[in-house]
Amino acid sequence: MAAFRVRLQEFDETLNAEVIDMKRFRKLCFNGCPYEQSYRSTCWKLLLNYLPRERSTWKQVEEKQRKTYAQFIDEMIIKPGVKASQDGVICDVTFEDHPLNPNPDSKWAAYFRDNEMLVQIDKDCRRLCPDLNFFQKATEFPSIDLVCGNNKVDTLRKRVEQCVLRSETVATNRLGISNMRTSRLRSNSEGYATLAEGQEAHWEVCERILFIYAKLNPGLGYVQGMNEILGPLYYVFASDPSRELREHAETDSFFCFTNLMSEIRDNFIKTLDETQLGIGSLMNKMMIMLEDKDATLCHKLQEQELKPQFFAFRWLTLLFSQEFPLPDVLRIWDSLFSDEKRFSFLICVACAMLIIFHIPSLMCRL
Repeated sequence: MAAFRVRLQEFDETLNAEVIDMKRFRKLCFNGCPYEQSYRSTCWKLLLNYLPRERSTWKQVEEKQRKTYAQFIDEMIIKPGVKASQDGVICDVTFEDHPLNPNPDSKWAAYFRDNEMLVQIDKDCRRLCPDLNFFQKATEFPSIDLVCGNNKVDTLRKRVEQCVLRSETVATNRLGISNMRTSRLRSNSEGYATLAEGQEAHWEVCERILFIYAKLNPGLGYVQGMNEILGPLYYVFASDPSRELREHAETDSFFCFTNLMSEIRDNFIKTLDETQLGIGSLMNKMMIMLEDKDATLCHKLQEQELKPQFFAFRWLTLLFSQEFPLPDVLRIWDSLFSDEKRFSFLICVACAMLIIFHIPSLMCRL
């Protein structure tokens, strides 16, 4: 316990310096960031380049980013065809643009394309960390502009619910009377508890973050697995002991996720898989390291034609977020983010996992 208090004091001294000593800071974080006193949240913001080294500028940077993110919500979530005037009166703006407009640049055309992507995001976010109830719970700080029942703006969840396909068939009964029978495809929302009006679940906040990210990055869009990268980030900020940090968890998660994706986005681009920039290159580096550390295991995998695509693809793409319980993932990410050569460290962890799996099989043969 005394050692833990000394460690907390080291973090306190390091983070309260006018200019953060990044070398000392990274060394501290590599051995794990404490949850207490919001240390992990602050450390991840620094390690992911959301906050600068100069402590005096933190408040200014955060206020600027929060205003920017609020603007993103206004511009990208509000449904075209509904716009609020300055005096708060809702007015119709569909005179020049409408849902049947054939122009490919129509806002409505973009709206319908977004809905296709949104259905997949919704499905993935609903099943975030299924072992935890956290993401199904209501957030303390919902987006008031979206969940308030007095406005005409659809939340993303409601947009998805409206995307359910319906079909009608003609049915004839015994008396020869024909009736139209309506059938409805199952929606993503069925089987999930619905929160009361005015509430918003944590997974809905993650859905909004991913949707905005995809809109801002049309060349990449949304790719399955991004939700698994966002989940641990959002959990850290949304479960922070500080009420102020929890209140702005959505904004902080968005910019930290964006910065992290700028480093790993090539792993989500299929056309780059077999290039030096893609996930294929990372897997090749992992196998080269494995051959150096455990040649027997490497040759055994090759003999049995167990390609790294079968096991390491998910490890490296999702940064092990699917391989361990969430608390362990957070601890691994502490070290991963704090290492300057973080993706070399990622390969080291993957090799260590393979070697550890191999040792028990060798012991069984003895």
